[in-house]
Amino acid sequence: MSIEVENLSKVYGEQNALYNISFTINKGEIVGFLGPNGAGKSTMMKILTTYINASEGSAKVNGYNVLDKTQQVQKSVGYLPEHNPLYLDMYVKEYLSFNAGIYKISKEKINEVVTLTGLAPEANKKISQLSKGYRQRVGLANALLHNPDVLILDEPTTGLDPNQLVDIRHLIKNIGKDKTVFLSTHIMQEVEAMCDRVIIINKGQIVADKYLNELRKGQAQTVIVEFDYRVEDAFLLKLPNVASVKNTHDFVYEITFATSEDMRSYVFDFAHDNQLKILQLNQKNASLESLFRELTSN
Repeated sequence: MSIEVENLSKVYGEQNALYNISFTINKGEIVGFLGPNGAGKSTMMKILTTYINASEGSAKVNGYNVLDKTQQVQKSVGYLPEHNPLYLDMYVKEYLSFNAGIYKISKEKINEVVTLTGLAPEANKKISQLSKGYRQRVGLANALLHNPDVLILDEPTTGLDPNQLVDIRHLIKNIGKDKTVFLSTHIMQEVEAMCDRVIIINKGQIVADKYLNELRKGQAQTVIVEFDYRVEDAFLLKLPNVASVKNTHDFVYEITFATSEDMRSYVFDFAHDNQLKILQLNQKNASLESLFRELTSN
């Protein structure tokens, strides 16, 4: 197991930030830790990365107990906190070189993580000159420097514009091919875009732990598409398995299909055949959204 949490609780004064949490994450999984603001996501991640101690229970990372094997855990984990702590007056490579020295690893590794995270075009700039998206890349590069087996990412896409969002999603998905990734978010679309499994937490307690393919089985799906031109609903209703079509605004449509089959390719073919350009094409997991609302509304 990459991560093992058993009966873990964290109390601040009289407030239970986490209460009797238990879960395991297998090696190679990308797991989304989903919940509303204040649900306890960051607290859980700080415990797993040894920044704070739990009040009760136990947690292990790569088989190392976070309480008495602190250094081994820190060597096993790459951590990107919610508020990415960067030295803004340093140059990108200078900052990574500084951290490489702390880890006592070869500085040749710097070029490797710069390439992996797509930082090469900005590698000789000061961090203060970078966009939010590239600052997140610096944080990810730093988390990867010591080649950890487990990546723990706290709200890695917060504050990014749509282009930066897509880039960071692809980056995390690619990194997850070789490492275990545990990422927190309150945005369901991020889970759908990157994760194999979702753990939902509310008021310090786990209320659901599901694989996304389980949630999709037998469920209807909604595809959100933006064309470069207005399309009559009647034409979209001719697509296979269409249950409903809704023009939400401008040239954006929500098309609901009565099938679990991924219908985005059919929408793409429709656009091609009708000489339309697609400006965005996303799949919304209605069952995940409903489950989240049901479990976190109280």
